[in-house]
Amino acid sequence: MRRRRTPRALVGGRAEAAFTVTFDGRPLSALDGQSVAAVLWSAGILTWRTTRNAGAPRGVFCGMGSCFDCLVTVNGRPNRRACLTPARPGDAVTTQEGTGRADLAV
Repeated sequence: MRRRRTPRALVGGRAEAAFTVTFDGRPLSALDGQSVAAVLWSAGILTWRTTRNAGAPRGVFCGMGSCFDCLVTVNGRPNRRACLTPARPGDAVTTQEGTGRADLAV
């Protein structure tokens, strides 16, 4: 049986914010090794994208990169899957509307 590695931020039973990212300008605490989706979920944010035609809210559906429901814009780059994108110190994550490209958004 493999032993799981404990993230450094959780050693000693205390969870400490390792760094900060922003979501739509709001600062959020993130831990080393978390995905963007995990950071958003930890902050109680469940939706961060709207669909192209209907504008319906979306967040994580599969959580493993098979679908594209969790798309966000990270540091100005649209169409990043939040469940697969590691959070990095200083990341600016924004809600993605439609395709994420101004010239294609409906």
